[in-house]
Amino acid sequence: MTGPAEPVTRRYAWLVFVLSFGLLLSDYMSRQVLNAVFPLLKAEWLLTDAQLGSLSGVVALMVGVLTFPLSLLADRWGRVRSLVVAAVVWSLATLGCAVSASYGQMFLGRFMVGVGEAAYGSVGIAVVLSVFPARLRATLSGTFIAGGAFGSVLGVSIGGVVAQHLGWRWTFAVMGLFGLALAALYSVVVTERKLASADAGPGGTPGTRGPVRTLLPRLFSSVSVLCAYVGSGLQMFLAMALLAWMPSFLDRSYGLAPAKAGLAAGAFALITGIGMVGGGMVCDRLGRRKPHLKWTVAIVCSVGSLTLLTAGFQLPPGTPQLVLVGLGTLLSNATAGPAAAMVVSLTPAAVAATAMATLTLANSLLGLAPGPAVTGMLADRVGLHAALRVIPLVSLVAGLAFALGRRHYDKGLVSLSAWSLGKSELPT
Repeated sequence: MTGPAEPVTRRYAWLVFVLSFGLLLSDYMSRQVLNAVFPLLKAEWLLTDAQLGSLSGVVALMVGVLTFPLSLLADRWGRVRSLVVAAVVWSLATLGCAVSASYGQMFLGRFMVGVGEAAYGSVGIAVVLSVFPARLRATLSGTFIAGGAFGSVLGVSIGGVVAQHLGWRWTFAVMGLFGLALAALYSVVVTERKLASADAGPGGTPGTRGPVRTLLPRLFSSVSVLCAYVGSGLQMFLAMALLAWMPSFLDRSYGLAPAKAGLAAGAFALITGIGMVGGGMVCDRLGRRKPHLKWTVAIVCSVGSLTLLTAGFQLPPGTPQLVLVGLGTLLSNATAGPAAAMVVSLTPAAVAATAMATLTLANSLLGLAPGPAVTGMLADRVGLHAALRVIPLVSLVAGLAFALGRRHYDKGLVSLSAWSLGKSELPT
Protein backbone atom coordinates (compact mmCIF):
# COMPACT_ATOMS: atom_id res chain seq x y z
CA MET A 1 0.00 0.00 0.00
CA THR A 2 1.42 3.38 -0.99
CA GLY A 3 1.40 6.45 1.18
CA PRO A 4 -0.55 9.61 0.44
CA ALA A 5 0.46 11.47 -2.68
CA GLU A 6 2.37 14.68 -2.28
CA PRO A 7 0.40 17.88 -2.90
CA VAL A 8 0.71 19.32 -6.38
CA THR A 9 2.96 22.38 -6.24
CA ARG A 10 2.06 25.68 -7.84
CA ARG A 11 5.00 25.40 -10.23
CA TYR A 12 3.97 21.92 -11.33
CA ALA A 13 0.35 23.05 -11.79
CA TRP A 14 1.45 25.80 -14.16
CA LEU A 15 3.69 23.35 -16.00
CA VAL A 16 0.65 21.11 -16.53
CA PHE A 17 -1.26 24.12 -17.82
CA VAL A 18 1.49 25.15 -20.24
CA LEU A 19 1.84 21.66 -21.69
CA SER A 20 -1.92 21.15 -21.89
CA PHE A 21 -2.29 24.53 -23.56
CA GLY A 22 0.48 23.57 -25.98
CA LEU A 23 -1.43 20.44 -26.98
CA LEU A 24 -4.54 22.58 -27.40
CA LEU A 25 -2.60 24.75 -29.85
CA SER A 26 -1.45 21.63 -31.68
CA ASP A 27 -5.05 20.41 -31.78
CA TYR A 28 -6.36 23.54 -33.49
CA MET A 29 -3.28 24.07 -35.66
CA SER A 30 -3.68 20.56 -37.08
CA ARG A 31 -7.40 21.16 -37.55
CA GLN A 32 -7.25 24.57 -39.25
CA VAL A 33 -4.02 24.32 -41.28
CA LEU A 34 -6.08 22.77 -44.08
CA ASN A 35 -7.87 26.07 -44.69
CA ALA A 36 -4.60 27.79 -45.60
CA VAL A 37 -3.96 25.36 -48.47
CA PHE A 38 -7.49 25.20 -49.93
CA PRO A 39 -6.43 27.08 -53.11
CA LEU A 40 -3.45 24.78 -53.67
CA LEU A 41 -5.47 21.58 -53.18
CA LYS A 42 -8.23 22.87 -55.43
CA ALA A 43 -5.76 23.62 -58.21
CA GLU A 44 -3.71 20.40 -57.90
CA TRP A 45 -6.54 17.88 -57.46
CA LEU A 46 -9.30 19.83 -59.24
CA LEU A 47 -11.55 19.61 -56.19
CA THR A 48 -14.95 21.22 -55.89
CA ASP A 49 -15.68 23.64 -53.08
CA ALA A 50 -18.02 21.05 -51.56
CA GLN A 51 -15.15 18.55 -51.39
CA LEU A 52 -12.88 21.15 -49.78
CA GLY A 53 -15.58 21.96 -47.24
CA SER A 54 -16.04 18.27 -46.40
CA LEU A 55 -12.32 17.94 -45.59
CA SER A 56 -12.78 20.63 -42.96
CA GLY A 57 -16.22 19.57 -41.74
CA VAL A 58 -15.40 15.88 -41.18
CA VAL A 59 -13.03 16.79 -38.33
CA ALA A 60 -15.74 18.71 -36.49
CA LEU A 61 -18.25 15.94 -37.20
CA MET A 62 -16.02 13.33 -35.56
CA VAL A 63 -15.40 15.65 -32.61
CA GLY A 64 -19.14 16.06 -32.13
CA VAL A 65 -20.00 12.38 -32.47
CA LEU A 66 -17.16 10.97 -30.34
CA THR A 67 -16.84 13.56 -27.56
CA PHE A 68 -19.10 11.71 -25.11
CA PRO A 69 -17.86 8.12 -25.53
CA LEU A 70 -14.18 9.05 -25.62
CA SER A 71 -14.53 11.33 -22.59
CA LEU A 72 -16.17 8.48 -20.68
CA LEU A 73 -13.36 6.16 -21.77
CA ALA A 74 -10.80 8.69 -20.55
CA ASP A 75 -12.41 8.84 -17.11
CA ARG A 76 -12.21 5.05 -16.84
CA TRP A 77 -8.85 4.41 -18.48
CA GLY A 78 -6.94 7.49 -17.33
CA ARG A 79 -7.16 11.09 -18.48
CA VAL A 80 -3.44 11.73 -18.98
CA ARG A 81 -2.93 8.46 -20.81
CA SER A 82 -5.93 9.24 -23.03
CA LEU A 83 -4.63 12.73 -23.85
CA VAL A 84 -1.26 11.38 -24.95
CA VAL A 85 -2.84 8.71 -27.15
CA ALA A 86 -5.20 11.30 -28.64
CA ALA A 87 -2.34 13.68 -29.47
CA VAL A 88 -0.37 10.85 -31.11
CA VAL A 89 -3.41 9.88 -33.20
CA TRP A 90 -4.15 13.37 -34.53
CA SER A 91 -0.44 14.05 -35.13
CA LEU A 92 0.12 10.83 -37.07
CA ALA A 93 -3.08 11.48 -39.02
CA THR A 94 -1.82 14.96 -39.89
CA LEU A 95 1.43 13.41 -41.13
CA GLY A 96 -0.72 11.06 -43.19
CA CYS A 97 -2.36 14.08 -44.82
CA ALA A 98 1.11 15.23 -45.86
CA VAL A 99 1.62 12.13 -47.99
CA SER A 100 -1.94 11.87 -49.33
CA ALA A 101 -2.12 11.24 -53.06
CA SER A 102 -5.86 11.80 -53.58
CA TYR A 103 -8.97 13.35 -52.10
CA GLY A 104 -10.01 9.99 -50.64
CA GLN A 105 -6.72 9.54 -48.79
CA MET A 106 -6.85 13.12 -47.51
CA PHE A 107 -10.43 12.58 -46.32
CA LEU A 108 -9.35 9.48 -44.38
CA GLY A 109 -6.49 11.40 -42.79
CA ARG A 110 -8.80 14.24 -41.78
CA PHE A 111 -11.29 11.70 -40.43
CA MET A 112 -8.60 10.33 -38.12
CA VAL A 113 -7.57 13.86 -37.09
CA GLY A 114 -11.14 14.27 -35.85
CA VAL A 115 -11.03 10.96 -34.00
CA GLY A 116 -7.85 11.99 -32.20
CA GLU A 117 -9.12 15.46 -31.32
CA ALA A 118 -12.63 14.38 -30.29
CA ALA A 119 -12.28 14.47 -26.50
CA TYR A 120 -9.31 16.77 -26.01
CA GLY A 121 -11.40 19.81 -25.08
CA SER A 122 -13.33 18.12 -22.29
CA VAL A 123 -10.54 15.89 -20.97
CA GLY A 124 -7.76 18.48 -21.29
CA ILE A 125 -9.58 21.15 -19.33
CA ALA A 126 -10.53 18.54 -16.69
CA VAL A 127 -6.84 17.78 -16.14
CA VAL A 128 -5.96 21.47 -15.88
CA LEU A 129 -8.79 22.34 -13.50
CA SER A 130 -7.93 19.41 -11.27
CA VAL A 131 -4.55 20.91 -10.30
CA PHE A 132 -5.73 24.48 -9.64
CA PRO A 133 -7.90 25.98 -6.90
CA ALA A 134 -11.57 26.57 -7.68
CA ARG A 135 -11.12 30.35 -7.69
CA LEU A 136 -9.12 30.13 -10.94
CA ARG A 137 -11.48 27.88 -12.86
CA ALA A 138 -13.30 30.60 -14.80
CA THR A 139 -10.04 32.27 -15.81
CA LEU A 140 -8.50 29.00 -16.94
CA SER A 141 -11.60 27.95 -18.86
CA GLY A 142 -11.70 31.30 -20.64
CA THR A 143 -8.04 30.99 -21.55
CA PHE A 144 -8.69 27.57 -23.05
CA ILE A 145 -11.50 28.97 -25.19
CA ALA A 146 -9.24 31.75 -26.46
CA GLY A 147 -6.47 29.19 -26.98
CA GLY A 148 -8.59 27.46 -29.61
CA ALA A 149 -8.80 30.68 -31.60
CA PHE A 150 -5.08 31.32 -31.12
CA GLY A 151 -4.27 27.83 -32.37
CA SER A 152 -6.46 28.48 -35.40
CA VAL A 153 -4.54 31.69 -36.09
CA LEU A 154 -1.22 29.88 -35.88
CA GLY A 155 -2.45 27.01 -38.04
CA VAL A 156 -3.72 29.22 -40.83
CA SER A 157 -0.87 31.74 -40.65
CA ILE A 158 2.04 29.32 -40.36
CA GLY A 159 0.39 26.99 -42.82
CA GLY A 160 0.13 29.71 -45.44
CA VAL A 161 3.78 30.72 -45.05
CA VAL A 162 5.07 27.14 -45.14
CA ALA A 163 2.90 26.30 -48.15
CA GLN A 164 4.17 29.35 -50.01
CA HIS A 165 7.82 28.39 -49.56
CA LEU A 166 7.88 24.58 -49.21
CA GLY A 167 4.57 23.37 -50.64
CA TRP A 168 1.30 22.30 -49.04
CA ARG A 169 2.59 18.87 -47.94
CA TRP A 170 5.09 20.42 -45.59
CA THR A 171 2.34 22.37 -43.85
CA PHE A 172 0.83 19.11 -42.61
CA ALA A 173 4.25 17.62 -41.85
CA VAL A 174 5.24 20.55 -39.63
CA MET A 175 1.99 20.38 -37.65
CA GLY A 176 2.23 16.62 -37.22
CA LEU A 177 5.83 16.68 -35.98
CA PHE A 178 5.02 19.50 -33.55
CA GLY A 179 2.17 17.47 -32.06
CA LEU A 180 4.28 14.31 -31.69
CA ALA A 181 7.04 16.22 -29.89
CA LEU A 182 4.57 17.76 -27.44
CA ALA A 183 2.87 14.41 -26.84
CA ALA A 184 6.22 12.82 -25.96
CA LEU A 185 7.06 15.65 -23.54
CA TYR A 186 3.60 15.52 -21.98
CA SER A 187 3.85 11.77 -21.35
CA VAL A 188 7.10 12.26 -19.44
CA VAL A 189 6.15 15.30 -17.36
CA VAL A 190 2.45 14.76 -16.64
CA THR A 191 1.44 11.42 -15.15
CA GLU A 192 -1.60 9.97 -13.39
CA ARG A 193 0.48 9.35 -10.27
CA LYS A 194 1.59 12.96 -9.99
CA LEU A 195 -2.00 14.16 -10.31
CA ALA A 196 -3.38 11.62 -7.85
CA SER A 197 -3.55 14.04 -4.93
CA ALA A 198 -5.48 16.61 -6.94
CA ASP A 199 -7.82 14.40 -8.90
CA ALA A 200 -9.94 11.32 -8.27
CA GLY A 201 -7.63 9.33 -10.56
CA PRO A 202 -8.24 7.29 -13.66
CA GLY A 203 -11.58 6.03 -12.55
CA GLY A 204 -13.06 9.47 -12.13
CA THR A 205 -15.00 10.62 -9.12
CA PRO A 206 -16.48 7.65 -7.28
CA GLY A 207 -20.18 7.32 -7.36
CA THR A 208 -20.85 9.71 -10.21
CA ARG A 209 -22.19 7.20 -12.73
CA GLY A 210 -25.54 6.56 -11.07
CA PRO A 211 -26.42 10.19 -10.29
CA VAL A 212 -25.39 11.33 -13.76
CA ARG A 213 -27.80 8.87 -15.37
CA THR A 214 -30.68 10.11 -13.25
CA LEU A 215 -29.79 13.75 -13.88
CA LEU A 216 -29.36 13.51 -17.66
CA PRO A 217 -33.00 14.42 -18.45
CA ARG A 218 -32.38 17.80 -16.80
CA LEU A 219 -30.04 18.66 -19.67
CA PHE A 220 -33.08 19.07 -21.94
CA SER A 221 -35.79 19.93 -19.43
CA SER A 222 -36.56 23.53 -20.37
CA VAL A 223 -37.25 25.56 -23.49
CA SER A 224 -34.53 28.02 -22.52
CA VAL A 225 -31.70 25.52 -22.30
CA LEU A 226 -32.70 24.02 -25.66
CA CYS A 227 -32.68 27.52 -27.15
CA ALA A 228 -29.20 28.13 -25.74
CA TYR A 229 -27.94 24.95 -27.41
CA VAL A 230 -29.51 25.85 -30.76
CA GLY A 231 -28.51 29.51 -30.74
CA SER A 232 -24.92 28.72 -29.82
CA GLY A 233 -24.66 26.02 -32.49
CA LEU A 234 -26.01 28.26 -35.24
CA GLN A 235 -23.65 31.09 -34.38
CA MET A 236 -20.84 28.54 -34.41
CA PHE A 237 -21.99 27.59 -37.94
CA LEU A 238 -21.37 31.15 -39.07
CA ALA A 239 -18.04 31.53 -37.25
CA MET A 240 -16.61 28.26 -38.57
CA ALA A 241 -17.77 28.92 -42.12
CA LEU A 242 -15.96 32.26 -42.04
CA LEU A 243 -12.85 30.70 -40.53
CA ALA A 244 -12.71 27.90 -43.10
CA TRP A 245 -13.36 30.01 -46.20
CA MET A 246 -11.65 33.29 -45.38
CA PRO A 247 -8.30 32.28 -46.99
CA SER A 248 -10.11 31.28 -50.19
CA PHE A 249 -12.21 34.45 -50.13
CA LEU A 250 -9.09 36.60 -49.81
CA ASP A 251 -7.40 34.61 -52.56
CA ARG A 252 -10.30 34.87 -55.02
CA SER A 253 -11.57 38.38 -54.24
CA TYR A 254 -8.29 40.13 -53.40
CA GLY A 255 -5.77 38.04 -55.34
CA LEU A 256 -3.61 37.35 -52.28
CA ALA A 257 -0.98 34.63 -52.47
CA PRO A 258 -1.47 31.68 -50.05
CA ALA A 259 1.05 33.07 -47.55
CA LYS A 260 -0.56 36.52 -47.38
CA ALA A 261 -4.08 35.09 -47.47
CA GLY A 262 -3.21 32.76 -44.59
CA LEU A 263 -1.79 35.60 -42.50
CA ALA A 264 -4.77 37.83 -43.20
CA ALA A 265 -7.22 35.02 -42.44
CA GLY A 266 -5.29 34.36 -39.23
CA ALA A 267 -6.03 37.93 -38.18
CA PHE A 268 -9.73 37.30 -38.69
CA ALA A 269 -9.48 34.13 -36.59
CA LEU A 270 -7.81 36.15 -33.84
CA ILE A 271 -10.65 38.65 -34.03
CA THR A 272 -13.06 35.75 -33.50
CA GLY A 273 -11.18 34.72 -30.36
CA ILE A 274 -11.18 38.27 -29.03
CA GLY A 275 -14.92 38.41 -29.57
CA MET A 276 -15.40 35.16 -27.62
CA VAL A 277 -13.49 36.49 -24.63
CA GLY A 278 -15.09 39.92 -24.86
CA GLY A 279 -18.60 38.51 -25.14
CA GLY A 280 -18.07 36.45 -22.00
CA MET A 281 -16.70 39.42 -20.07
CA VAL A 282 -19.59 41.68 -21.07
CA CYS A 283 -22.07 38.93 -20.24
CA ASP A 284 -20.61 38.43 -16.76
CA ARG A 285 -20.55 42.15 -16.03
CA LEU A 286 -24.06 42.96 -17.25
CA GLY A 287 -25.65 39.75 -16.01
CA ARG A 288 -24.29 39.96 -12.48
CA ARG A 289 -27.41 41.68 -11.16
CA LYS A 290 -29.79 41.17 -14.08
CA PRO A 291 -29.42 37.61 -15.41
CA HIS A 292 -31.80 38.31 -18.31
CA LEU A 293 -29.17 40.59 -19.82
CA LYS A 294 -27.08 37.51 -20.63
CA TRP A 295 -29.70 36.65 -23.22
CA THR A 296 -29.75 40.24 -24.43
CA VAL A 297 -26.01 40.13 -25.06
CA ALA A 298 -26.43 36.97 -27.15
CA ILE A 299 -29.32 38.51 -29.12
CA VAL A 300 -27.35 41.69 -29.83
CA CYS A 301 -24.33 39.67 -31.00
CA SER A 302 -26.49 37.55 -33.32
CA VAL A 303 -28.30 40.50 -34.87
CA GLY A 304 -25.07 42.50 -35.06
CA SER A 305 -23.18 39.75 -36.89
CA LEU A 306 -26.10 39.31 -39.30
CA THR A 307 -26.24 43.02 -40.10
CA LEU A 308 -22.51 43.67 -40.39
CA LEU A 309 -21.61 40.58 -42.40
CA THR A 310 -24.56 40.94 -44.78
CA ALA A 311 -23.63 44.56 -45.42
CA GLY A 312 -19.93 43.76 -45.72
CA PHE A 313 -20.28 41.01 -48.31
CA GLN A 314 -22.61 43.20 -50.38
CA LEU A 315 -19.76 45.68 -50.90
CA PRO A 316 -17.05 45.33 -53.55
CA PRO A 317 -13.54 44.35 -52.43
CA GLY A 318 -11.84 47.12 -50.49
CA THR A 319 -11.20 48.57 -47.07
CA PRO A 320 -14.87 49.26 -46.17
CA GLN A 321 -15.73 45.63 -46.88
CA LEU A 322 -12.89 44.30 -44.74
CA VAL A 323 -13.83 46.62 -41.86
CA LEU A 324 -17.47 45.50 -41.85
CA VAL A 325 -16.55 41.83 -42.24
CA GLY A 326 -14.03 42.19 -39.41
CA LEU A 327 -16.65 43.71 -37.10
CA GLY A 328 -19.13 41.00 -38.04
CA THR A 329 -16.48 38.36 -37.36
CA LEU A 330 -15.89 39.90 -33.92
CA LEU A 331 -19.54 39.27 -33.03
CA SER A 332 -19.97 35.98 -34.92
CA ASN A 333 -18.99 33.75 -31.99
CA ALA A 334 -19.20 36.25 -29.12
CA THR A 335 -22.30 34.30 -28.08
CA ALA A 336 -20.15 31.37 -26.88
CA GLY A 337 -19.64 32.77 -23.38
CA PRO A 338 -23.25 33.90 -22.82
CA ALA A 339 -24.59 30.56 -24.11
CA ALA A 340 -22.34 28.62 -21.74
CA ALA A 341 -23.41 30.80 -18.80
CA MET A 342 -27.07 30.24 -19.61
CA VAL A 343 -26.65 26.48 -19.91
CA VAL A 344 -24.90 26.32 -16.53
CA SER A 345 -27.62 28.41 -14.86
CA LEU A 346 -30.38 26.15 -16.22
CA THR A 347 -28.92 22.74 -15.37
CA PRO A 348 -28.07 21.11 -12.02
CA ALA A 349 -24.56 21.70 -10.71
CA ALA A 350 -24.10 17.95 -10.39
CA VAL A 351 -24.11 17.61 -14.19
CA ALA A 352 -22.39 20.89 -15.10
CA ALA A 353 -19.62 19.11 -16.99
CA THR A 354 -22.13 16.96 -18.87
CA ALA A 355 -24.14 20.07 -19.71
CA MET A 356 -21.05 21.67 -21.22
CA ALA A 357 -20.36 18.49 -23.19
CA THR A 358 -23.93 18.70 -24.52
CA LEU A 359 -23.30 22.30 -25.55
CA THR A 360 -20.10 21.18 -27.28
CA LEU A 361 -22.07 18.49 -29.10
CA ALA A 362 -24.64 21.05 -30.27
CA ASN A 363 -21.85 23.37 -31.42
CA SER A 364 -20.25 20.53 -33.37
CA LEU A 365 -23.33 19.07 -35.02
CA LEU A 366 -25.06 22.39 -35.77
CA GLY A 367 -22.01 24.53 -36.44
CA LEU A 368 -18.52 23.11 -36.64
CA ALA A 369 -19.35 20.24 -38.99
CA PRO A 370 -21.95 21.71 -41.39
CA GLY A 371 -20.65 25.29 -41.50
CA PRO A 372 -17.69 24.79 -43.87
CA ALA A 373 -19.38 21.98 -45.83
CA VAL A 374 -22.69 23.78 -46.49
CA THR A 375 -20.84 26.94 -47.47
CA GLY A 376 -18.77 24.91 -49.93
CA MET A 377 -21.89 23.37 -51.49
CA LEU A 378 -23.44 26.82 -51.87
CA ALA A 379 -20.21 28.12 -53.38
CA ASP A 380 -20.30 25.40 -56.02
CA ARG A 381 -23.75 26.60 -57.10
CA VAL A 382 -23.59 30.38 -56.79
CA GLY A 383 -19.92 31.21 -56.18
CA LEU A 384 -18.06 31.77 -52.92
CA HIS A 385 -18.79 35.50 -52.62
CA ALA A 386 -22.53 34.91 -53.09
CA ALA A 387 -22.45 32.03 -50.59
CA LEU A 388 -20.85 34.27 -47.98
CA ARG A 389 -23.71 36.72 -48.49
CA VAL A 390 -26.23 34.01 -47.64
CA ILE A 391 -24.77 32.22 -44.62
CA PRO A 392 -25.15 35.16 -42.17
CA LEU A 393 -28.90 34.44 -42.31
CA VAL A 394 -28.34 31.64 -39.79
CA SER A 395 -27.79 34.41 -37.23
CA LEU A 396 -31.40 35.46 -37.70
CA VAL A 397 -32.54 32.02 -36.53
CA ALA A 398 -29.97 32.08 -33.73
CA GLY A 399 -31.24 35.47 -32.56
CA LEU A 400 -34.82 34.20 -32.55
CA ALA A 401 -33.72 31.16 -30.51
CA PHE A 402 -32.01 33.39 -27.94
CA ALA A 403 -35.09 35.65 -27.81
CA LEU A 404 -37.33 32.66 -27.18
CA GLY A 405 -34.94 31.42 -24.51
CA ARG A 406 -35.03 34.80 -22.80
CA ARG A 407 -38.82 34.74 -22.78
CA HIS A 408 -38.93 31.34 -21.04
CA TYR A 409 -35.89 31.90 -18.81
CA ASP A 410 -37.87 32.47 -15.60
CA LYS A 411 -39.86 29.29 -16.15
CA GLY A 412 -36.64 27.36 -16.60
CA LEU A 413 -35.20 28.73 -13.37
CA VAL A 414 -38.40 27.98 -11.45
CA SER A 415 -38.45 24.43 -12.82
CA LEU A 416 -34.82 23.86 -11.83
CA SER A 417 -35.41 25.34 -8.36
CA ALA A 418 -38.47 23.15 -7.78
CA TRP A 419 -36.61 20.06 -8.95
CA SER A 420 -33.62 20.84 -6.72
CA LEU A 421 -35.89 21.39 -3.72
CA GLY A 422 -37.59 18.10 -4.37
CA LYS A 423 -34.28 16.27 -4.57
CA SER A 424 -33.10 17.87 -1.33
CA GLU A 425 -36.22 16.67 0.49
CA LEU A 426 -35.68 13.05 -0.51
CA PRO A 427 -34.49 10.81 2.34
CA THR A 428 -30.80 9.99 2.26
